[in-house]
Amino acid sequence: MRAPALIVGGGPAGAAAAMRLVHAGLPHLLVERTRETGDALCGGFLSWRTLQSLTALGIGADRLNVRPITRVRVVAGTREVEARLPAPGLAVSRRRLDSVMLTQAVAMGVPVERGVTVRAVEGGEARTADGATIAADALFLATGKHDVRGVARPEDARGDDPALGLRVRLAPSPALSAQVGDAVELHLFPGGYAGVALQEDGSVNLCMAVERSRLQEAGSPAALLRTLGDALPVLGDRLAAWDGAAPDAIANVPYGWRARTTSPHVFRLGDQAGVIPSLAGEGMGIAIASGRAAAAAYARGETPPAWQARFARTLATPIGVAALLRRLAESRRAPALLPLLRPALIRIVADLTRISD
Repeated sequence: MRAPALIVGGGPAGAAAAMRLVHAGLPHLLVERTRETGDALCGGFLSWRTLQSLTALGIGADRLNVRPITRVRVVAGTREVEARLPAPGLAVSRRRLDSVMLTQAVAMGVPVERGVTVRAVEGGEARTADGATIAADALFLATGKHDVRGVARPEDARGDDPALGLRVRLAPSPALSAQVGDAVELHLFPGGYAGVALQEDGSVNLCMAVERSRLQEAGSPAALLRTLGDALPVLGDRLAAWDGAAPDAIANVPYGWRARTTSPHVFRLGDQAGVIPSLAGEGMGIAIASGRAAAAAYARGETPPAWQARFARTLATPIGVAALLRRLAESRRAPALLPLLRPALIRIVADLTRISD
């Protein structure tokens, strides 16, 4: 089988690339490993710039969540600081975001084949789980945090104490909605941090990045959550709504990594292009921006290596600033430093960690 342009992955990065190729009138095929859209672990916050990108794709914010997020609340120990965001964002489940984007892509004429898992990529060919081969002039790798043989991110990108992602969904309740309100919360603790936000169905997404050593010390994800809830009063108030179900987890997240090079046939998108620490809330922004930008580069004849190097430079500031913030957030000095985090500084940092589209 042959496709002039093959998009591997039907999440935000892949869908955005496909829609841009439709606009350019370029033939392509999108393959997605799942038959039904699930709820990916992280990526539930959309910044104001990401919402602008989605509007350009024909997707309004009201299709995702009618409740905007206008504030950021940072909590370390018993200390809190709060500031208004430069412009409203919103929180949305990945099930809703991915479904809306892929539905929009199909409505625009994007050819999609679901239930197709790409196991390996070699040159301009993708090999699927059933042994078939799809040849392409250009391949858009949009597999999120899941690596593919032949184009996997380097092992050393994960560091000596790699991060793990944990997520629990807290059921809707008036008390929890009042606690979180129209804010996205960042709860800081040694060895990790947690993000909390109210999603479109009234549930609260609590997504955590934690060093593997901290999880090993606790013994299990559930034990770690109980330990943190006991030690951190505000986070404990949020976790009071947790039903004790096992958290969703993903291992070895290479925060801070950027793809500076790529093979002659492969455009790397989203987390395959760069992994911004999740406390910045710009993972979905990078996914969508990379899909649009890579498709535009392909349309004008730019090679994947040339585009990838240029996009890596675009990611340098937001990922670099977010990586510095992550180191400070996970340190034991975070509670002492929190009073220095003035609202004006929070807004500056929020701007610096956005990607230009």
